[in-house]
Amino acid sequence: MRQLEIEFKTLLTETKYHYFCNFYHLDEPDFHTQTNVYFDTPAQDLRQKHCGLRIRQYATRGEITLKTPQEIGLLETTDSLTLTETQRLIEQKVIPTTGAVAQELARLEIEISQLTILTSLTTKRAEFAIAEGLLALDESWYNQEHDYELELEVADAKIGKQAFERYLQTHAIAYRPAENKIVRAIKAK
Repeated sequence: MRQLEIEFKTLLTETKYHYFCNFYHLDEPDFHTQTNVYFDTPAQDLRQKHCGLRIRQYATRGEITLKTPQEIGLLETTDSLTLTETQRLIEQKVIPTTGAVAQELARLEIEISQLTILTSLTTKRAEFAIAEGLLALDESWYNQEHDYELELEVADAKIGKQAFERYLQTHAIAYRPAENKIVRAIKAK
């Protein structure tokens, strides 16, 4: 599966995170936990190409996603995995050699055999549609770090940026730049 991801995000304080949980009446059942395990080569070939590769494990399934930069946004190439496949790949610290992600890695001239685990990050996420787009509230843990983030995924970059800025203003949120989770996790390592 391939899809274009256009998102805007900001780090939140713990107080603002709980504000949104209360504002949207979010309870434990509204959240799911996911663990991202990030891969790259020892020479950081993916990072040099501004790409990110992860295996994401949910409670009952998994997926592998390669994010590659586009003129606007990121192209996400994703292959679905069973929970057993996901656990085996993470345990063996390997990436599948078949599928759309493997094909895209080959196109990028990345040797799958050279890929290794860099770090991991666990997120408790609530995700739902609002008028502006798809909103995600994240609480993440990685390498002794703990942070909160709000993401808004949109279909149009220009309209979405304006909507995101209005949304932050409406909720009195000071914009705090949020690097991608892979970057934050690696920096904290």
